[in-house]
Amino acid sequence: MKFNAWMFWALAAFFFVEGILYIWWNAVDNHSVEWAGSIALLLCVVLWGLIAFYLTVHARAQTEPLQQDRRDGEIDDDDPEMGFFSPWSWWPFMIGASGFIFFLGLAIGIWIVPIGLALFLVSIVGWTYEYYRGYFAR
Repeated sequence: MKFNAWMFWALAAFFFVEGILYIWWNAVDNHSVEWAGSIALLLCVVLWGLIAFYLTVHARAQTEPLQQDRRDGEIDDDDPEMGFFSPWSWWPFMIGASGFIFFLGLAIGIWIVPIGLALFLVSIVGWTYEYYRGYFAR
Protein backbone atom coordinates (compact mmCIF):
# COMPACT_ATOMS: atom_id res chain seq x y z
CA MET A 1 0.00 0.00 0.00
CA LYS A 2 2.93 2.31 0.62
CA PHE A 3 4.08 1.95 -2.98
CA ASN A 4 0.52 2.69 -4.18
CA ALA A 5 0.46 5.86 -2.07
CA TRP A 6 3.84 6.91 -3.46
CA MET A 7 2.61 6.26 -7.00
CA PHE A 8 -0.46 8.49 -6.51
CA TRP A 9 1.67 11.23 -4.95
CA ALA A 10 3.89 11.05 -8.03
CA LEU A 11 0.82 11.35 -10.27
CA ALA A 12 -0.37 14.38 -8.30
CA ALA A 13 3.04 16.02 -8.67
CA PHE A 14 3.14 15.22 -12.39
CA PHE A 15 -0.29 16.76 -13.02
CA PHE A 16 0.64 19.79 -10.91
CA VAL A 17 3.73 20.42 -13.04
CA GLU A 18 1.75 19.78 -16.22
CA GLY A 19 -1.00 22.15 -15.10
CA ILE A 20 1.48 24.93 -14.38
CA LEU A 21 3.21 24.36 -17.73
CA TYR A 22 -0.15 24.33 -19.51
CA ILE A 23 -1.17 27.63 -17.94
CA TRP A 24 2.22 29.19 -18.70
CA TRP A 25 2.25 27.94 -22.28
CA ASN A 26 -1.24 29.33 -22.99
CA ALA A 27 -0.34 32.63 -21.36
CA VAL A 28 2.74 32.97 -23.55
CA ASP A 29 1.21 31.65 -26.77
CA ASN A 30 -2.34 33.08 -26.63
CA HIS A 31 -1.84 35.92 -24.13
CA SER A 32 -4.71 34.48 -22.09
CA VAL A 33 -5.48 31.51 -19.90
CA GLU A 34 -7.47 28.61 -21.33
CA TRP A 35 -9.71 27.88 -18.36
CA ALA A 36 -11.22 24.49 -19.23
CA GLY A 37 -7.94 22.63 -19.61
CA SER A 38 -6.25 24.51 -16.77
CA ILE A 39 -8.99 23.72 -14.28
CA ALA A 40 -9.20 20.10 -15.48
CA LEU A 41 -5.47 19.55 -14.96
CA LEU A 42 -5.50 21.18 -11.53
CA LEU A 43 -8.54 19.12 -10.52
CA CYS A 44 -6.55 16.03 -11.52
CA VAL A 45 -4.01 17.15 -8.91
CA VAL A 46 -6.80 17.23 -6.34
CA LEU A 47 -8.10 13.80 -7.41
CA TRP A 48 -4.72 12.05 -7.24
CA GLY A 49 -3.85 13.94 -4.06
CA LEU A 50 -7.01 12.77 -2.29
CA ILE A 51 -6.39 9.16 -3.25
CA ALA A 52 -2.74 9.43 -2.22
CA PHE A 53 -3.67 11.02 1.11
CA TYR A 54 -6.20 8.26 1.82
CA LEU A 55 -3.68 5.53 1.02
CA THR A 56 -0.96 7.26 3.07
CA VAL A 57 -3.18 7.54 6.14
CA HIS A 58 -4.23 3.90 5.89
CA ALA A 59 -0.66 2.74 5.29
CA ARG A 60 0.43 4.47 8.50
CA ALA A 61 -2.42 2.88 10.44
CA GLN A 62 -1.42 -0.66 9.47
CA THR A 63 0.21 -2.72 12.17
CA GLU A 64 1.91 -5.13 9.77
CA PRO A 65 2.65 -4.94 6.04
CA LEU A 66 0.20 -6.30 3.52
CA GLN A 67 1.08 -9.45 1.65
CA GLN A 68 1.82 -7.54 -1.55
CA ASP A 69 4.25 -5.28 0.35
CA ARG A 70 6.37 -8.16 1.66
CA ARG A 71 9.33 -9.37 -0.39
CA ASP A 72 8.70 -13.02 0.52
CA GLY A 73 4.95 -12.81 -0.14
CA GLU A 74 3.33 -15.15 -2.64
CA ILE A 75 0.32 -14.42 -4.83
CA ASP A 76 -1.77 -17.00 -3.00
CA ASP A 77 -1.05 -15.39 0.37
CA ASP A 78 -3.15 -12.38 -0.57
CA ASP A 79 -6.33 -14.10 -1.64
CA PRO A 80 -9.03 -12.73 0.66
CA GLU A 81 -12.75 -13.28 0.43
CA MET A 82 -13.98 -10.48 -1.81
CA GLY A 83 -17.68 -11.01 -1.20
CA PHE A 84 -20.47 -13.24 -2.32
CA PHE A 85 -21.45 -13.13 -5.96
CA SER A 86 -24.11 -15.13 -7.79
CA PRO A 87 -22.52 -16.53 -10.93
CA TRP A 88 -25.90 -17.37 -12.50
CA SER A 89 -27.70 -14.13 -11.65
CA TRP A 90 -29.07 -12.05 -14.51
CA TRP A 91 -30.05 -9.13 -12.27
CA PRO A 92 -26.74 -7.21 -12.59
CA PHE A 93 -27.13 -7.37 -16.36
CA MET A 94 -30.68 -6.04 -16.03
CA ILE A 95 -29.47 -3.18 -13.83
CA GLY A 96 -26.85 -2.27 -16.45
CA ALA A 97 -29.43 -2.49 -19.25
CA SER A 98 -31.86 -0.29 -17.34
CA GLY A 99 -29.07 2.25 -16.76
CA PHE A 100 -28.35 2.18 -20.48
CA ILE A 101 -32.03 2.80 -21.26
CA PHE A 102 -32.14 5.64 -18.71
CA PHE A 103 -29.12 7.44 -20.19
CA LEU A 104 -30.32 6.73 -23.70
CA GLY A 105 -33.50 8.54 -22.72
CA LEU A 106 -31.49 11.52 -21.52
CA ALA A 107 -29.66 11.63 -24.84
CA ILE A 108 -32.52 10.89 -27.25
CA GLY A 109 -35.89 11.54 -25.71
CA ILE A 110 -37.02 12.24 -22.17
CA TRP A 111 -40.01 9.90 -22.58
CA ILE A 112 -37.62 6.90 -22.38
CA VAL A 113 -36.34 7.90 -18.91
CA PRO A 114 -39.37 6.56 -16.94
CA ILE A 115 -39.02 3.20 -18.71
CA GLY A 116 -35.38 3.00 -17.60
CA LEU A 117 -36.27 4.01 -14.04
CA ALA A 118 -39.06 1.43 -13.83
CA LEU A 119 -36.77 -1.32 -15.11
CA PHE A 120 -34.09 -0.21 -12.66
CA LEU A 121 -36.45 -0.43 -9.70
CA VAL A 122 -37.70 -3.87 -10.75
CA SER A 123 -34.11 -5.04 -11.20
CA ILE A 124 -33.00 -3.78 -7.79
CA VAL A 125 -35.93 -5.49 -6.07
CA GLY A 126 -35.29 -8.68 -8.02
CA TRP A 127 -31.59 -8.72 -7.17
CA THR A 128 -32.26 -7.97 -3.51
CA TYR A 129 -34.84 -10.73 -3.11
CA GLU A 130 -33.43 -13.41 -5.43
CA TYR A 131 -32.39 -15.58 -2.47
CA TYR A 132 -35.87 -15.54 -0.98
CA ARG A 133 -37.42 -17.43 -3.89
CA GLY A 134 -36.81 -20.67 -5.76
CA TYR A 135 -33.99 -22.98 -4.66
CA PHE A 136 -32.76 -20.66 -1.95
CA ALA A 137 -36.10 -19.77 -0.33
CA ARG A 138 -36.07 -19.63 3.45
